[in-house]
Amino acid sequence: MMNTMKKMLLIPTSALLFAAAAGTAQADSLPMDRINDVLTHANDYGFSHYEEVSIKSRGRVEVEGWLSDEWYADVEFSLDDGETLQEKRERLITGAWGMSEDDIRQALDVARQEGMVEFEDIDIDESGMIEVEGRDENGRELEISLRQGTDQINKIDRD
Repeated sequence: MMNTMKKMLLIPTSALLFAAAAGTAQADSLPMDRINDVLTHANDYGFSHYEEVSIKSRGRVEVEGWLSDEWYADVEFSLDDGETLQEKRERLITGAWGMSEDDIRQALDVARQEGMVEFEDIDIDESGMIEVEGRDENGRELEISLRQGTDQINKIDRD
């Protein structure tokens, strides 16, 4: 009988702890105008093509992409000074692909026009679809998808 009672109390507590942990794992966001800092650090590091830019916390950003046609990198930077906090490189034969700085700026401009004031993540898939995730001025989530090289929105989700 005691075991059953403990289990009944344990399950809701576990669910609550899991929900709290999941909430803290979500990406942080950054004001849209800070993309210049992010791209400056990434450019200084040597990125030529971007597959994903993710804000990890107010002071950290992760950039994944290509340094050349052969070298792919996944690097975490300090936003304040551009210090490399973590890095992983691998040699790949697929060749460089992804977003240029101009593609990133264009996608963020479209997102800004739709009300996004902070971004969390921008990435591109192999078909050329760019997805921007962020928040509007009320803190609501906003996801925008558009094709690389255009400013036409393919899909928009407001939560």
